[in-house]
Amino acid sequence: MHDTTAMLIELGAIILALGLLGRFAGRVGFSPIPLYLLAGLAFGQGGILPLRASEEFVATGAEIGVILLLLLLGLEYSASELVTTLKTQYPSGAVDFVLNAAPGAAMAFLLGWGPVAAVALAGVTWISSSGVIAKVLGDLGRLGNRETPVILGVLVLEDLAMAVYLPILTALLAGVGLAGGAVTLLISLGTVGAVLYVALRHGRLVSRAVSSDSAELLLLAVLGLTLLVAGLAQQLHVSAAVGAFLVGIALSGEVAEGASSLLTPLRDLFAAVFFVFFGLHTDPAAIPPVLLPALALAAVTTATKIATGYWAARRAGIGARGRWRAGGTLVARGEFSIVIAGLAVGAEPRIGPLATAYVLILVILGTLAARWTEPLARRALVRAPGCPDRLFPGGRLGGTLASTPGTGGADQGKNSVQVDRKEAPA
Repeated sequence: MHDTTAMLIELGAIILALGLLGRFAGRVGFSPIPLYLLAGLAFGQGGILPLRASEEFVATGAEIGVILLLLLLGLEYSASELVTTLKTQYPSGAVDFVLNAAPGAAMAFLLGWGPVAAVALAGVTWISSSGVIAKVLGDLGRLGNRETPVILGVLVLEDLAMAVYLPILTALLAGVGLAGGAVTLLISLGTVGAVLYVALRHGRLVSRAVSSDSAELLLLAVLGLTLLVAGLAQQLHVSAAVGAFLVGIALSGEVAEGASSLLTPLRDLFAAVFFVFFGLHTDPAAIPPVLLPALALAAVTTATKIATGYWAARRAGIGARGRWRAGGTLVARGEFSIVIAGLAVGAEPRIGPLATAYVLILVILGTLAARWTEPLARRALVRAPGCPDRLFPGGRLGGTLASTPGTGGADQGKNSVQVDRKEAPA
């Protein structure tokens, strides 16, 4: 069979399968990421039917998927929002880093994988899944809850930290020395600072430069600019993903909204291809040996994420019920854990199977934790000896009104915060 014909058949089969898997995931109410990973495992190295003809195209599509994931993430935030979040919630970000990066690093050392793998696995266990969490908040009707801005603040800090973390990881994986790593970090920090300054002071000029009344021209301008900046960033060892994220931050107002609506379908397509690509390059036979470490990491980091959310919400003055909801919502890991693992598999191939098993567990467990952490904690604490009655008057946690399922109850009301699209910086 001609190579092009075989590629078209394989590519068509992959995309059709992704559509069917995504539809099934939507019907049962959880993220399609585990199904995409399983599909990659089934048809990759050691799978049922390895795909060869479309491998190069899928690899390129996977790179574009990572870039679009970070671009769309950047489009959701304005530079002023990032600066405000950094000023007000940096203690929560510090606690999040210490509690959730440490277990990954410790596990890498326990497995004898070395310091570079420890930095990579720390990132895998540290970063929550913005995509999964955003979907869960919408599905559960919690976008207006008082704890939701706290959750979003933690996610924003993680996303901003990626702009520093990814260049460090890239430098370590490239084997550069201390001096080279310091230069890379300085370039990254300088780039982030410069983009934030331009976005804050001249964001409208940047947006005007790519703005167009034509959807076609807007799509071409934003996508072309993103790929160009991502390529230049990678050339500087800063990370293509960080370059795409910074482009998203620099765009604002109607341009950001229009680009987001145009690029979201492309993001979904190529992100799905990325997860399949990661699965294709993970041997299913390599997962059972790392299943116990993955389960242990999942158990520990589920507890640490719940503790992170609880502490951050308590610091913000949220009632006890909202604290537990915040913690449970942050449990899910997903796209960025796989992105980090994908970068690191060249240095330590065993990270791939471990990250795959870890994400499979926590995407599913994270969806359940968001729903059940608060009611389970309430029941357990109400029945616990010596539990202060003031926390649970009449079966209520820290409030005066009973909560209805899927709402914020006492934690939702006149102080609720609506999540709006970002506006152009003044």
